[in-house]
Amino acid sequence: MAQIMTRRLTTADVTQLQQISIETFKDTFGSQNTAENMAAYLQDAYNVPKLVAELAEPESQFYFVERSGESLGYLKLNTGQAQSEAMGPDTLEVERIYIRQAFQHQGLGNQFMAQAIQIAQAAEKQKIWLGVWEHNEPAKAFYTKWGFKQFGAHDFVMGDDRQTDLLMIKSLTKN
Repeated sequence: MAQIMTRRLTTADVTQLQQISIETFKDTFGSQNTAENMAAYLQDAYNVPKLVAELAEPESQFYFVERSGESLGYLKLNTGQAQSEAMGPDTLEVERIYIRQAFQHQGLGNQFMAQAIQIAQAAEKQKIWLGVWEHNEPAKAFYTKWGFKQFGAHDFVMGDDRQTDLLMIKSLTKN
């Protein structure tokens, strides 16, 4: 079996990033949302200028996981002002763990989470946090398994549908 590699993205990867973002988001949430709301969200969230700006943000990091040159999914991390909520300088946000449907349940989510925690610890962050849709039971179970606990919620707008993301956090300090 070919070796799985992780590499940091640059703006040169924007087309592939856009394709994987749209594919994984539709596969995960398409059946629970209207086609109109999905199309509106995808156009807003994953257009090329927006993704280029995200890739260029110095306080964000993107990583592809690849096998034999094929991208299986990606990880997006934010610190400082790039975080989607004002959480302070001692936190790292896991904004996205997107794994293409054909490659799910192969340990890639665990690999990404371990990488996120390692990056947070190397940057001397005290906590790692994320948002997850309140109805995404597999993701909620995954994050709970990793020791995340809910601490709040915020709105997530999908087209004209206001939804709720649960905010979950994990302490990285030894008690």
